[in-house]
Amino acid sequence: MMDEKLSQIEEKYEKLQARMADPATYADPGQYAALAKEQKELEPVVAAWRKVKGLHASIAEAEGLLGEESDPELRALAQEELESARAALPEAETALKALLLPKDPNDSRNVIIELRGGVGGEESALFAASLYRMYSMYAERRGWQVRLANMNDTDLGGIKEASFIIEGEGAYSRLKFESGVHRVQRVPETETQGRVHTSTATVAVLPELDEVDFKLDMSQIRIDVFRSSGAGGQKVNKTETAIRVTHIPTNTVVECQDERSQYKNKARALSILASRLAEAERQKQADERADTRRHQIGTGMRNERIRTYNFPQGRVTDHRIGLTLYKIDSIMNGDLDELIDALITADQAERLRQEG
Repeated sequence: MMDEKLSQIEEKYEKLQARMADPATYADPGQYAALAKEQKELEPVVAAWRKVKGLHASIAEAEGLLGEESDPELRALAQEELESARAALPEAETALKALLLPKDPNDSRNVIIELRGGVGGEESALFAASLYRMYSMYAERRGWQVRLANMNDTDLGGIKEASFIIEGEGAYSRLKFESGVHRVQRVPETETQGRVHTSTATVAVLPELDEVDFKLDMSQIRIDVFRSSGAGGQKVNKTETAIRVTHIPTNTVVECQDERSQYKNKARALSILASRLAEAERQKQADERADTRRHQIGTGMRNERIRTYNFPQGRVTDHRIGLTLYKIDSIMNGDLDELIDALITADQAERLRQEG
């Protein structure tokens, strides 16, 4: 049954290729872009399926040769091919199954990240600023755009809280496991005796939604306009274009003051509010089935300590998967792919185990 479904996917992929190669398709850029997008989505599954089919074919061919061939040299080659294909098959099949897992419908969306200093006073605010820099540099590495929505900074350059949007294909799929409490262990610049302090910052990650995805009842929302403010005059817009939106039933408040346009600030604040309310609803549903999610890669809860950044030892440890990397400088400079890839792989492995 699964082979039949995969063959249908491959057939659809080939038809898309043929349509894209048709000169008439080039005359309609919109149609061509839509076909290319659909083909790109199918490509990883088709490539994995063809690899599995190829390995099965190699195994069958090698077994056939071993059953028919008497020449010792040819038999040795066939045996080598058989062992190689058999060894590669389980990994190829697992990779194919992972691609067939249900997709998170939000994976292709932009992502909203909210940072807050936690335990540790000014040092926690400075750590939050380090995390903001880390995610901004990661976005730059991947060619994504960072749009600051709101920042409440400190005189020493720390961040009490900040909201920003990272725009780029698959941004949410790559960053969704960052939600939780991040802990830092380092010697603060203000520490005269060289003692290591422990501080925390909280990261919340939301897919960016809009009113089409999550309908806001504007009768339940209060909108206030105010003048932007910030420590030391940083990113300050002196005109009254900053927006504060409040969802009255839940007292959820979003401020946006980075844009110079009141209209843009309002649109961004409403988008963040919609995303927050949708996430609250998702979390409520997740809590109701918490027993079935107990072993997954983190719940994304804000009180869950997920990672430690230990500067004296030069290490970063992700507690959910037990991964420790001794490359803290490069990680703080946005080199996050090794961490993120490991989290995605662990999540896929857990979902495959549950499917099985």
